[in-house]
Amino acid sequence: MIIKIDDLKSTKIIELLQEHHQDMLLQSPPQSVHALDVRSLQAVDVTFWSAWIKDNLAGCGALKRLSSDHAEIKSMRTSKTFLRQGVAAKLLRYILNEAGIQGYMKISLETGSKDAFIPARTMYEKFGFKYCNPFADYTKDVYSVFMTKEM
Repeated sequence: MIIKIDDLKSTKIIELLQEHHQDMLLQSPPQSVHALDVRSLQAVDVTFWSAWIKDNLAGCGALKRLSSDHAEIKSMRTSKTFLRQGVAAKLLRYILNEAGIQGYMKISLETGSKDAFIPARTMYEKFGFKYCNPFADYTKDVYSVFMTKEM
C-alpha cells in the first residue's frame, strides 16, 4: 500500500469523500455530521492523505491543525472494496507517525455514537485513544463520541 499526500483533485477521491458524507448522513442528522467538504480538506491547516493499492484507491485520512501541539484526525475512510483488510489501521498508524514528526503532542477525533461506528471506535481504542469531552469547537451531541491520544 502506498500512502501519499493528495491534492483532492482525483475523481476517485471526490467520489470516496461523497460516499463518506452520504454514509454519515444515514447515521446522524445534518447538524451532527462533521465531515469536511473537499474545499475544507484543501485548507492550509489540513494535510490529506490517500492510500493506494496498485491503481485502486484503498482509503483516505486527514490531519487538521488545531494548535501548535494539538491536531484532529478527519475524513478517515476505507473504500468498500478494501474493508476489513487492515487499510484503516495502516493509514492511522501512518497519520499518527506523521503527527509525531510534525510535533503534535495530542491527537483528537470525533466519530459517531451509533453501532455502525463500533469498528472505528474499537480501532481507535486499540491505538490508545481514550474517550474525552468535546474539544475545539465541538459541543456535546448524542450522535458524537470524542476521543483523544497523548503522543
